[in-house]
Amino acid sequence: MKKLILILMCLNILGCESEFSSKIKIGKNKKVIVTDKAPEAIGPYSQGILVNNTLYLAGQIALDPSTRQIVDGGIKEQTKQVMENLGAVLNEAGYDFGDVVQAQVFISDMNNYKAMNDVYTKYFNNAPPARAAVETVLFPGALIEIMMTAQKP
Repeated sequence: MKKLILILMCLNILGCESEFSSKIKIGKNKKVIVTDKAPEAIGPYSQGILVNNTLYLAGQIALDPSTRQIVDGGIKEQTKQVMENLGAVLNEAGYDFGDVVQAQVFISDMNNYKAMNDVYTKYFNNAPPARAAVETVLFPGALIEIMMTAQKP
Protein backbone atom coordinates (compact mmCIF):
# COMPACT_ATOMS: atom_id res chain seq x y z
CA MET A 1 0.00 0.00 0.00
CA LYS A 2 2.87 2.36 0.83
CA LYS A 3 4.41 1.70 -2.60
CA LEU A 4 1.16 2.57 -4.34
CA ILE A 5 0.81 5.83 -2.42
CA LEU A 6 4.45 6.70 -3.17
CA ILE A 7 3.96 6.01 -6.90
CA LEU A 8 0.81 8.14 -7.02
CA MET A 9 2.57 10.97 -5.19
CA CYS A 10 5.50 10.83 -7.63
CA LEU A 11 3.16 10.93 -10.61
CA ASN A 12 1.36 13.92 -9.14
CA ILE A 13 4.59 15.77 -8.38
CA LEU A 14 5.94 15.14 -11.87
CA GLY A 15 2.71 16.33 -13.45
CA CYS A 16 2.01 12.94 -14.93
CA GLU A 17 -1.43 12.34 -13.53
CA SER A 18 -3.43 9.72 -15.38
CA GLU A 19 -7.17 9.44 -15.80
CA PHE A 20 -7.55 5.71 -15.24
CA SER A 21 -11.28 5.74 -15.99
CA SER A 22 -10.79 7.39 -19.39
CA LYS A 23 -12.03 5.57 -22.46
CA ILE A 24 -9.04 6.93 -24.37
CA LYS A 25 -5.83 5.56 -22.89
CA ILE A 26 -2.68 7.47 -23.71
CA GLY A 27 0.43 5.54 -24.74
CA LYS A 28 3.85 6.66 -25.88
CA ASN A 29 2.96 7.88 -29.40
CA LYS A 30 -0.56 6.57 -29.60
CA LYS A 31 -3.96 6.65 -27.98
CA VAL A 32 -5.87 3.43 -27.39
CA ILE A 33 -9.55 3.91 -28.24
CA VAL A 34 -12.03 1.88 -26.18
CA THR A 35 -15.82 1.95 -26.16
CA ASP A 36 -18.44 -0.29 -24.59
CA LYS A 37 -20.65 0.38 -27.63
CA ALA A 38 -18.55 -2.14 -29.60
CA PRO A 39 -17.49 -5.62 -28.50
CA GLU A 40 -14.67 -5.65 -25.98
CA ALA A 41 -11.35 -6.93 -27.34
CA ILE A 42 -11.08 -10.66 -26.62
CA GLY A 43 -7.33 -10.88 -27.14
CA PRO A 44 -4.17 -8.80 -27.06
CA TYR A 45 -5.43 -6.04 -29.37
CA SER A 46 -7.24 -2.71 -29.14
CA GLN A 47 -10.53 -1.67 -30.72
CA GLY A 48 -8.75 1.32 -32.19
CA ILE A 49 -5.37 3.04 -32.15
CA LEU A 50 -5.04 6.75 -32.86
CA VAL A 51 -1.64 8.01 -34.02
CA ASN A 52 -1.59 11.73 -34.80
CA ASN A 53 -4.64 12.14 -37.04
CA THR A 54 -4.83 8.54 -38.28
CA LEU A 55 -7.16 6.03 -36.64
CA TYR A 56 -6.55 2.32 -37.13
CA LEU A 57 -9.58 0.15 -36.34
CA ALA A 58 -9.27 -3.53 -35.45
CA GLY A 59 -11.30 -5.99 -37.46
CA GLN A 60 -14.85 -6.36 -36.21
CA ILE A 61 -17.13 -9.35 -36.58
CA ALA A 62 -20.88 -9.27 -36.00
CA LEU A 63 -20.83 -9.53 -32.21
CA ASP A 64 -23.60 -7.74 -30.38
CA PRO A 65 -21.70 -5.70 -27.76
CA SER A 66 -24.32 -6.34 -25.07
CA THR A 67 -24.58 -10.12 -25.48
CA ARG A 68 -21.14 -10.85 -26.98
CA GLN A 69 -22.92 -13.26 -29.34
CA ILE A 70 -22.94 -13.19 -33.14
CA VAL A 71 -26.19 -11.60 -34.32
CA ASP A 72 -28.89 -13.80 -35.82
CA GLY A 73 -29.48 -13.71 -39.55
CA GLY A 74 -27.36 -13.85 -42.64
CA ILE A 75 -24.74 -11.72 -44.33
CA LYS A 76 -26.88 -8.54 -44.39
CA GLU A 77 -27.57 -8.63 -40.66
CA GLN A 78 -23.95 -9.45 -39.88
CA THR A 79 -22.61 -6.70 -42.16
CA LYS A 80 -24.90 -4.15 -40.49
CA GLN A 81 -23.67 -5.18 -37.02
CA VAL A 82 -20.03 -5.05 -38.13
CA MET A 83 -20.53 -1.55 -39.53
CA GLU A 84 -22.32 -0.44 -36.34
CA ASN A 85 -19.43 -1.79 -34.25
CA LEU A 86 -16.90 0.05 -36.41
CA GLY A 87 -19.02 3.20 -36.25
CA ALA A 88 -19.01 3.06 -32.45
CA VAL A 89 -15.20 2.98 -32.36
CA LEU A 90 -14.98 5.75 -34.97
CA ASN A 91 -17.37 7.91 -32.92
CA GLU A 92 -15.51 7.29 -29.67
CA ALA A 93 -12.41 8.79 -31.30
CA GLY A 94 -14.35 11.72 -32.83
CA TYR A 95 -14.38 10.27 -36.36
CA ASP A 96 -17.13 9.05 -38.69
CA PHE A 97 -17.47 7.00 -41.86
CA GLY A 98 -16.67 10.08 -43.95
CA ASP A 99 -13.15 9.96 -42.48
CA VAL A 100 -12.52 6.34 -43.52
CA VAL A 101 -9.82 6.13 -46.20
CA GLN A 102 -9.23 2.39 -46.40
CA ALA A 103 -11.08 -0.84 -45.55
CA GLN A 104 -10.34 -4.54 -45.70
CA VAL A 105 -13.30 -6.90 -45.97
CA PHE A 106 -12.86 -10.54 -45.05
CA ILE A 107 -15.83 -12.62 -46.17
CA SER A 108 -16.42 -16.33 -45.62
CA ASP A 109 -18.11 -16.86 -49.00
CA MET A 110 -17.78 -14.61 -52.07
CA ASN A 111 -21.30 -15.66 -53.04
CA ASN A 112 -22.36 -13.21 -50.28
CA TYR A 113 -20.36 -10.33 -51.79
CA LYS A 114 -23.29 -8.53 -53.45
CA ALA A 115 -25.53 -8.76 -50.36
CA MET A 116 -22.66 -7.51 -48.16
CA ASN A 117 -21.99 -4.66 -50.57
CA ASP A 118 -25.66 -3.60 -50.50
CA VAL A 119 -25.37 -2.94 -46.75
CA TYR A 120 -21.77 -1.64 -46.73
CA THR A 121 -22.57 0.99 -49.39
CA LYS A 122 -25.22 2.63 -47.17
CA TYR A 123 -22.51 3.81 -44.76
CA PHE A 124 -20.60 5.86 -47.35
CA ASN A 125 -22.42 8.80 -48.96
CA ASN A 126 -19.70 9.76 -51.42
CA ALA A 127 -16.01 9.06 -51.97
CA PRO A 128 -16.04 5.55 -50.47
CA PRO A 129 -12.69 4.39 -49.10
CA ALA A 130 -10.16 2.29 -50.96
CA ARG A 131 -11.00 -1.33 -50.25
CA ALA A 132 -9.87 -4.91 -50.59
CA ALA A 133 -12.17 -7.90 -50.18
CA VAL A 134 -10.94 -11.45 -49.74
CA GLU A 135 -12.58 -14.78 -49.03
CA THR A 136 -11.20 -16.50 -45.97
CA VAL A 137 -11.98 -18.69 -42.97
CA LEU A 138 -13.35 -16.60 -40.10
CA PHE A 139 -14.25 -17.02 -36.43
CA PRO A 140 -16.88 -19.79 -36.10
CA GLY A 141 -20.30 -18.38 -37.03
CA ALA A 142 -18.89 -15.17 -38.50
CA LEU A 143 -19.68 -14.52 -42.14
CA ILE A 144 -17.75 -11.25 -42.36
CA GLU A 145 -15.01 -9.21 -40.69
CA ILE A 146 -14.06 -5.66 -41.63
CA MET A 147 -11.16 -3.50 -40.51
CA MET A 148 -10.64 0.16 -41.41
CA THR A 149 -8.27 3.10 -41.34
CA ALA A 150 -9.60 6.65 -40.95
CA GLN A 151 -7.83 9.97 -41.20
CA LYS A 152 -8.65 13.59 -40.49
CA PRO A 153 -6.97 16.43 -42.44
